[in-house]
Amino acid sequence: MASRPFPRELTAVGALLGALALPAPAGAAPVPDGPGRDRVPAYLGAPATPRPLRGRPIPANPHQGPVGLSSMHADSHASDTHPFAGPLGRNPRVRSEAKGGLLPGLCSTVTFARRTGLMVAQCTRGQTFTLRLIDPATLKDLATHELPQRPSTVRAVVSGDLDQVLTDTSGGAYYYLDPQDRAVLADSAFHVRRFAHEKGPDSRWRFKVTDDWDLSGHLPHSCATWTNPWPKGECDPITAVGPDWGGLIWWITRNGRIGTIDPRTGRVRATRLPGEGIQNSFAAAEDGVSIVSDHALYRFRAAADGAPAVVWRRPYDRGTRRKPGQIDQGSGTTPTFLGDRYVAITDNADDRMNVLVHRRGDGRLVCRVPVFGHGASATDNSLVGYGDSLFVENNHGYRNFFELPPGGSPVGGVSRIDVTAKGCRTVWTSRERSPSTVAKASVANGLLYLYTKEPRRDLVDAWYLTAVDAHTGRTAFKVLTGTGKWFDNNWAPITLGPDGTAYVGVVGGLVAVRDRPGT
Repeated sequence: MASRPFPRELTAVGALLGALALPAPAGAAPVPDGPGRDRVPAYLGAPATPRPLRGRPIPANPHQGPVGLSSMHADSHASDTHPFAGPLGRNPRVRSEAKGGLLPGLCSTVTFARRTGLMVAQCTRGQTFTLRLIDPATLKDLATHELPQRPSTVRAVVSGDLDQVLTDTSGGAYYYLDPQDRAVLADSAFHVRRFAHEKGPDSRWRFKVTDDWDLSGHLPHSCATWTNPWPKGECDPITAVGPDWGGLIWWITRNGRIGTIDPRTGRVRATRLPGEGIQNSFAAAEDGVSIVSDHALYRFRAAADGAPAVVWRRPYDRGTRRKPGQIDQGSGTTPTFLGDRYVAITDNADDRMNVLVHRRGDGRLVCRVPVFGHGASATDNSLVGYGDSLFVENNHGYRNFFELPPGGSPVGGVSRIDVTAKGCRTVWTSRERSPSTVAKASVANGLLYLYTKEPRRDLVDAWYLTAVDAHTGRTAFKVLTGTGKWFDNNWAPITLGPDGTAYVGVVGGLVAVRDRPGT
């Protein structure tokens, strides 16, 4: 989703499955394939030759974990790039998992602890979100912590309206790791908590809450429960949290509230964007925080008392409707900082969506570039940005894995836009169909990683981790992860691990693709 396991980066699928009480596949591992695996190739293309991306490294936020390891969008700039290499397609192997219960566990955000080397992930399991500590080699859980249930789950079950869940980006997906490897996460109970992971006296791993900030006194929280599914008041849960360069923890809500927490004192300051909603995450740099609502792009700074203050506001074309492939009538992207001069989003223009690049200092529009076909362009995932280049994915037509027909795929398309001294230009457009993933790029090897599915007349749903040469737009290779609905990623991201593994959250659980050692 811009970020939404939503990233649409959205992983509301857990509540969706829980509501419908779908059975889980039998067994512990791997994720079971659907029919037709023997009819599709396991590998296409050839191993790629590394060719690094050009540009200045993404700066490290001093209050966030290492660049590339610490959030859904990889870093505080929301670049969706990793400084290390992903798989090159050299004799790749695929590993996957399946969990018990109604849903094996689709992971909307995967991060890596620097000190322990373990994965910290926020995943959907049944009707709940779960914080997981995972062995990156085996994909086995070392510890779990169940998070509070989202009110949208209750509303969806009671009303029968699954859109209540599918358009909800709250619940903890937009969390981050701090420099001490602690997960800072906002849950559906209006608490921002900091979780450390450690071994207990029994030598077993566990999560431990080290800090807890209760925001229920600052936010309306008349939310649906099983005993009161139709409360009369307002319910405005937190969508995302992230640190600015000064150490304040910023938070945003769906109904347009924006606030900060001073972790040293616990002081909370807040403001609101009247009549505007926020469904995506945000980006932070040394000169401020960039937030996009369903009406406008903003730059904020913290005032002397920590209160969010608007530096500039730039409205964009939000169109006349919510498109298929969007969760609201607005931009589907988290703002992406490009270098130290620009910030980029997409709009929601009716005919053709545009990539918009603004100057960070004053908000002046640098360029507006239309992308993809007439009447068939939308994205609900963040732009990938590095150097002078932006990469945008077309999600038009994808809603969720239930509604994607067997053998079907959206129109697709991926484009590279470069910012130049004369404005912006489209460098290339790939025809790859990446229905809903948060794509990632490797700075070290110059590959853009997608999660693709081509339409097939035989109705086989074949899902591939696909690497595209970021320089030329040519597809380098494709690795089959599996067939069937369980391998649909339903808006979850691709994440590159520091050892070169690519991880994808799918409906059936995590999938890992890595080059075979020695090849």
